[in-house]
Amino acid sequence: MAAAPQPTSTAAPGGVYVYGVVRAGHPVPPGRAGVGERPGPVRTLPTGDLAAVVGDAPGRLRAKRRDLMAHQDLALALGKDGPVLPMRFGMVAPDEESVLRQLRSSQDDCLAALERVEGRVEMNVKVVPAQGDLESLVREDPEVGRARAAARAAPGYEASVRLGEAVAHGLTRRAAAVATTVAAELSALAEARVAGPEVPGCVLNASFLLARDTTGRFGTAVERLAARYGTRVELRLTGPLPCYSFVEGVWGS
Repeated sequence: MAAAPQPTSTAAPGGVYVYGVVRAGHPVPPGRAGVGERPGPVRTLPTGDLAAVVGDAPGRLRAKRRDLMAHQDLALALGKDGPVLPMRFGMVAPDEESVLRQLRSSQDDCLAALERVEGRVEMNVKVVPAQGDLESLVREDPEVGRARAAARAAPGYEASVRLGEAVAHGLTRRAAAVATTVAAELSALAEARVAGPEVPGCVLNASFLLARDTTGRFGTAVERLAARYGTRVELRLTGPLPCYSFVEGVWGS
């Protein structure tokens, strides 16, 4: 899963907005309000060993930046006092009883998932091709070299288009090769890695599960890789994030 809440637009005339699942007794950070134009208070619905963190669903829920960040910031704040299974943005249940039924039916899976993400956060890394250093690309990539030679021998619109396409493909191939190395080196620092959805222009979109106290070392490693391969790729690091990508399939998250 993409590493942050995904933009959606959900009509929610009433109902219960679900932010996440925690262990029973987990505190809600004081002063936290929910999503919507008129954010209401956040509360817990406990049953057995679990509790859902919920609020009243707004009449109309849109994926505005304020709401996306309120949802994500609440999940991060909850994570400081213990593990949380964060829901994706826009999770609305018809009523409290349906939330409680779901908690009861998935209790074992939720407890196992909470143990798995306790003390951990998610970091997302995207790799995109760098647009510079074309001379080295011409030297290294036979397809690009042939296309440039053809464009010089017989200049024209079609030759220019073919050269542009060859360069774009060459940049992607070069970046993909680097991304394999980047993923391997960063995976050695993480407890788990999952591939995210395809993102236009990216050759790698991956999320990494890390112990909370190792995020600094992970960030330093990303900076080191960015410096090493800066002429070939651009690395984009996002996080720490709630562990969205590592709890998918548990309680509809």
